[in-house]
Amino acid sequence: MTTMRERAANGLKPGDAFTLTRTFTDEDVEAFARVSRDYNPVHFDRRYAGTRGFEGRVCHGLLVASMVTEIGGQLGWLASGMRFRFRRPVYTGDTIRCELTIVEIGARGRARAEARFTNDLGQVVLESEVTGYVPGTEERIVLEAMIREGDPTNAIRSTGSFQRKE
Repeated sequence: MTTMRERAANGLKPGDAFTLTRTFTDEDVEAFARVSRDYNPVHFDRRYAGTRGFEGRVCHGLLVASMVTEIGGQLGWLASGMRFRFRRPVYTGDTIRCELTIVEIGARGRARAEARFTNDLGQVVLESEVTGYVPGTEERIVLEAMIREGDPTNAIRSTGSFQRKE
């Protein structure tokens, strides 16, 4: 199986799709709050979340949205813009599937991708558009060398998958 990073080293194309799945935990929410300093009670207190009509503690939207940055990081994608549309809450314990598809790649590697996030029930919880730059020839040569060296800077070995949509 080709990892996301290996696919990027080989050269990305429109139609390339990358998928990963993640289950969000209480520990994830707490760690994200420490970094972001977002201590909205909707993320920590079921009673408060209930007053907003939620069934439980809600994961930070940007924590869930960070799945696109995990894919982007594996690809060596340099983001220049991100838009998010939050459709449904994600609760701790929910498993989310993110599928990012490269829609276009233009001059100098300028690219646009769309991502769709679904929960265990197949409901769309988040939609995103990401713009930025895919690795060019020089970056791909370095990615290939990094992979040959065991990819020492990559703390997470790619757990997602790749497919080409024709």
